[in-house]
Amino acid sequence: MKKTDTLFIGLMLFSMFFGAGNLIFPPFLGASSGTSFWPAIAGFVVTGVGLPILVLLAVSLVKGGAQTIGARVHPIFSTLFMVVIYLSIGPFLAIPRNANVAYEMGFKPYLGDSMNQSLFLFLFTAVFFTIAYAVSLNPEKMETFMGRWITPTLLLAMVILCVVGFIKLDAPFQAPTDAYATGAFSKGFIEGYNTMDALAALAFGIVILTSIQQRGISDRKQLTRYTLKAGLIAGVLLSLVYISLGVMGARMAADSSFENGTDILTVASTLLLGTGGKILLGVIFTLACFTTVVGLTTACGQYFSNLIPKANYKTLILIVTLVGFILSNMGLNQILKVSVPFLVMAYPLTIVLIVLTFFSRHFKNPKKVYRSAIVFTGVFALIDGLNAFGLPLGPVQMFSDALPLSSYGMEWIIPALVGIAIGLLLSQIGQAAPSEELKNATL
Repeated sequence: MKKTDTLFIGLMLFSMFFGAGNLIFPPFLGASSGTSFWPAIAGFVVTGVGLPILVLLAVSLVKGGAQTIGARVHPIFSTLFMVVIYLSIGPFLAIPRNANVAYEMGFKPYLGDSMNQSLFLFLFTAVFFTIAYAVSLNPEKMETFMGRWITPTLLLAMVILCVVGFIKLDAPFQAPTDAYATGAFSKGFIEGYNTMDALAALAFGIVILTSIQQRGISDRKQLTRYTLKAGLIAGVLLSLVYISLGVMGARMAADSSFENGTDILTVASTLLLGTGGKILLGVIFTLACFTTVVGLTTACGQYFSNLIPKANYKTLILIVTLVGFILSNMGLNQILKVSVPFLVMAYPLTIVLIVLTFFSRHFKNPKKVYRSAIVFTGVFALIDGLNAFGLPLGPVQMFSDALPLSSYGMEWIIPALVGIAIGLLLSQIGQAAPSEELKNATL
């Protein structure tokens, strides 16, 4: 491929990753971590940038992508797992959430309190999803729309906001909050999960690989190489944006306390650029949310059209668009109550699957290792999910809370390691048995 092709695919990938959550979390991390900002943002970048790139690489290494990776556990598990992933980060959560945030930040500030908010939300989302559907109709042209036009505009808006922030905001970093006073790196590491980009990478992998294959690349090693290059371009840009927004949040913390990253960005943009800053921030949020919605819609359409060969791609993305449009106008509180627990369960399973993918060539019996690791991880991921639903688990929850790293929401790590060890042992036993039989037959 030409270098410009790789660049624009990387820009498209950046715009697909960069949604509402990616704007909100870094400035709040900066305000909370204060003088511990640099180790905190380093941890955030590891999981918010590094992990999604690893997921993309793992998907590119295996023919059939994420579906094949899951099939190493069992084909039924793979299908159910991927369907949950796509629905959770697609029409049932991320798509309507991004549409709502685009309205809240890009349109609502200009309406009076007496205006009919429900009506204007309906009109805004109708236009928003119509345009998103039109762009999603032609995945082969996504790189043109998003990589060559929308992403540069988004980056220019971000550069203006961040550069003005660096020039005008000079307050010293404050003392960190209790959560960041000790173990700032690990706290930032956990906060990086909130971007949910590792799960999104499972969905976006098929879009990126399709874009590369459309340029005549079919060799698996070349696919992986170009995927890595595109991932690094997106990763560098994401890291720069996260650091810039984090520094802005750290310097804003001296003026007052904030409840979330949205408050920080709203106050900062108005302070720095007045009414123009509010308009600029609205443009940033609207473009960021729009590109993410287009990426997720396209990814869902491509996945389900492959899963159900008789289903038409255009029909599928129309369904995804309509569901997203309807849920956007119903509010997100109930959606979050149902969807977030699924995401809590999916994240540990995703991490384990991706880590095993890079080492699977060294396993004598990969399926035994995968199955054992997923069973042990899945039990504690399920406990987390049920807990997120608010279901009382009694002694089971007490046992889970007693495990190492449970205070960080990572109690599944030790069970995962135990599952991998048992799988490796079973793999060795399975290989040793035929050799013993052959020895006895020879005697």
